[in-house]
Amino acid sequence: MRMLVRFGKNARLRFISHLDLQRFLHMALNRTGLPIQYSQGFNPHPVMAFGSALALGWTSEYELLDVKLSAPMGRRRCEEAMRFALPDDLPVLEVKLVDDRRPSIMSQVYASDYVVRMDGEAADAVLNAIDGFLAEEHVTAMKKSKSGEKEIDIRPLVLSLTPCEGGFRARLMLTEKDALKPDLLVRTLAARAGVDAPEMRIHRVRLLGKSDADGLVPLMEL
Repeated sequence: MRMLVRFGKNARLRFISHLDLQRFLHMALNRTGLPIQYSQGFNPHPVMAFGSALALGWTSEYELLDVKLSAPMGRRRCEEAMRFALPDDLPVLEVKLVDDRRPSIMSQVYASDYVVRMDGEAADAVLNAIDGFLAEEHVTAMKKSKSGEKEIDIRPLVLSLTPCEGGFRARLMLTEKDALKPDLLVRTLAARAGVDAPEMRIHRVRLLGKSDADGLVPLMEL
């Protein structure tokens, strides 16, 4: 049995790195009293995985933790234990128990929804560049990776892009092969508008997977 936990990361903890968050969750799981399964070896740790690492400085309401349990448990007991173990700035929003045969959540991530808020004089210029961006078939940008920088076509990676109060909402591809971060999208829009990229606040709304019947759905609903 596995426990899927959807939790948030509020603004106060936005500069906590993914590695520090992972270490904290190791300790938090130890405090739950749940039958967590541990790895073998000299340094046992909980068998757990994340849906997708959140970039430093971003906030979220859809972080996913996948934890292996060594014995069956009730959903309500798991949810209560996780709420007790995590602080208010990492709120537990949903808990689901799934069979071990379910594919890993990391392998099911296909896209992510974001809300991006922007400040400063350049924000309006970025928003005004959205229609022109969406009208293009191809838009290239320089993407940084571990092996260096390379030019990629980001237009197919933007599944939807809609202005909203103070910024925009975006649905962006997030697979191992094809992924686009919203800050790169903002920088690209700013460059097309001829302005410097504005200050931005990025909030992840949900992680999405593919369903044969329903198209893209939130991962917890797959």
